[in-house]
Parts: sequence; C-alpha cells; structure tokens
Amino acid sequence: MPEIGNGAYFRGKKRRSMFKTNEYFDGNVMSMAFENEEGRATVGIMASGEYEFGTSTIEYMTVISGEMTVLLPGETEWKTFRPYETFVVAKDSKFKLVIKADCAYKCIYK
Repeated sequence: MPEIGNGAYFRGKKRRSMFKTNEYFDGNVMSMAFENEEGRATVGIMASGEYEFGTSTIEYMTVISGEMTVLLPGETEWKTFRPYETFVVAKDSKFKLVIKADCAYKCIYK
C-alpha cells in the first residue's frame, strides 16, 4: 500500500483533492470546503472574537460545538445559537457574529 505522508496510507484509486482549506481574520476562522449530497459545504472553527461576513449565496449555518451570538441582516436583536441549532443568512447580505469561546460549525451553501 503506498504511503501518502505522515505515516498515512491510501487504498484505492488516486483522485484529485476533494477538500479546500480557507483561512480568515488572521487565522482566527478556518474552514474546510467540500461537496456532498447536500451541495457545497464547509466545516470550520472560530476562535473567540467578533466577526462580520458577507454572503454570495443563501447560507445555512449549524453550530456543532460552542455557541454563536448572531446579528442577522435587517434585525436589531442579537440571537444566540447553540449546538445543533441552525440559522439562515440571505444571499448578498452581511451578518455579524460574537464568539465568546472557540466554536465549530457547518455551513451549507444554496
């Protein structure tokens, strides 16, 4: 079996890389992009801090670990989301996040 690095081995056909890594805010937000039956998605982590993101598609954000306090477009009240809770952000808009402790998320793009 051929070694693919770091002592890991790959069994099967060689294929193109299926993951793309992303890094934002000086490395405080990192994600790995992939595609599956749900469409384009990322799984990522955010360090504590305050962030603002823009969207180019509809985004379905699900908290995996920790919590996110979010100000959605057009709203005046911040809402806190915990593990397994999802919020939706409209296409071509901006939203703000306050992360009090490191957290993990999954985002589906539609």
